[in-house]
Amino acid sequence: MPSSTTTGTPPSTDASLSHGLKQRHLSMIALGGVIGAGLFVGSGAGIAAAGPSIVVAYALSGVLVMLVMRMLGEMSAAYPSSGSFSAHAERAIGPWAGFTAGWSFWVLLCTAVGLEGIGAAKIVSGWLPGTPEWAWVALFMVVFCGTNLAAVKNFGEFEFWFAALKVGAITLFLVLGVLAILGILPGTDSPGASHLTDFLPNGGEGLVIGLLASVFAYGGLETVTIAAAESENPVKGVASAVRTAMWRIALFYIGSMAVIVTLVPWDSKEVVEKGPYVAALDELGIPGAGQLMNVVVLVALLSAMNANIYGASRIAYSLVERGQGPKGLGRVSGGVPRIAVLASSVFGFLCVLLSYWRPDDVFAWLLNMIGAVILAVWVFIAVSQLRLRRRLERESPEKLAVRMWAFPWLTWVALAGMAAVFVLMAREPDTRVQLYSTGGMILVLAGVGYGWQRVRAGHQV
Repeated sequence: MPSSTTTGTPPSTDASLSHGLKQRHLSMIALGGVIGAGLFVGSGAGIAAAGPSIVVAYALSGVLVMLVMRMLGEMSAAYPSSGSFSAHAERAIGPWAGFTAGWSFWVLLCTAVGLEGIGAAKIVSGWLPGTPEWAWVALFMVVFCGTNLAAVKNFGEFEFWFAALKVGAITLFLVLGVLAILGILPGTDSPGASHLTDFLPNGGEGLVIGLLASVFAYGGLETVTIAAAESENPVKGVASAVRTAMWRIALFYIGSMAVIVTLVPWDSKEVVEKGPYVAALDELGIPGAGQLMNVVVLVALLSAMNANIYGASRIAYSLVERGQGPKGLGRVSGGVPRIAVLASSVFGFLCVLLSYWRPDDVFAWLLNMIGAVILAVWVFIAVSQLRLRRRLERESPEKLAVRMWAFPWLTWVALAGMAAVFVLMAREPDTRVQLYSTGGMILVLAGVGYGWQRVRAGHQV
């Protein structure tokens, strides 16, 4: 495998990986990738804190995410790589930056696999009382590890149907909600604007809490740029996914928040206890809404497990290909980095075991450590785009199939937005610990990465 040098010019393609993902796979991964379990369940706490102003919170964070996706899309269309932002950071800033962004994101994805497995197991064990949760987690791990060990098209097929179900469910929810708001859904009366009068019930502090909750609900959008490297036409796939990101975020996130706070009182206990979507469906008197949404949440969790094992294995493979990790993880057979898939799955299952063995110290520390990783990754994306755009315009303008809007001004606006989120996290006691823990991990990885870079530079002299 070729390894990188201190010039920061990693390979732009992954020749050893297969290209088994079709355009329909990428399109649906892009469409369904924005619909995670955090949207169905986690948004309840944000609504309880921000009230109807949660719509503003999701709109503000949604604008930030759109800018990040546009920047990432510009670089990924020009330099398709399974390393995505990690490879871009190495090319733009240096090997230490690619090392830091890549391995911190790998830890995040693997830990998320464990968390999603636990969440899915709780739902199934609720349906089948007496069955141990750990056994269900183990079963899910085996299934999705097996899926990812096989050809990449298997991963694509799983995600295609998972995404189709999630998109179908949330589209049906939006249609029913809008009909109810308009007063034309049989058996329901329009609430009008009665639930929106107290728009900012907890003042600016509540809006801040809602904003922080909404920022982290957008995780998972990056998977499509990782998957694009294994598609039939990487440039077309990335360009299409990025160009449709705006309406997907507006419809699925901001649209559904607007429907929920219009239909249900923001201070209803059911919003947090049952989840906002279940609470809204119950308000409409739809029978079996709770179990129906549990099925959808289960699908969202399983979809995220599948996608995160895939993403973690490809990030690890790309890092090793660039000489930034154990060589064994880079072995490819049948077009799949199988050792990397196994390592990512084992790490995820280890996180599950820690949640049973050491829930109050080691597991809690791990959760705090990954709390702000996605924000750190966004910073690497923005700085990389600032540097690579000028280089592309000068050296390879034909590669700019996707262009960042109003460059460089909106890139700086995005960086300012990220800085504002960091400040808000430092103000809130619950998120301050996450900010500092993540910062510690990033500094350690950056130190290791910089030391590795200096050693490699010394060997090449």
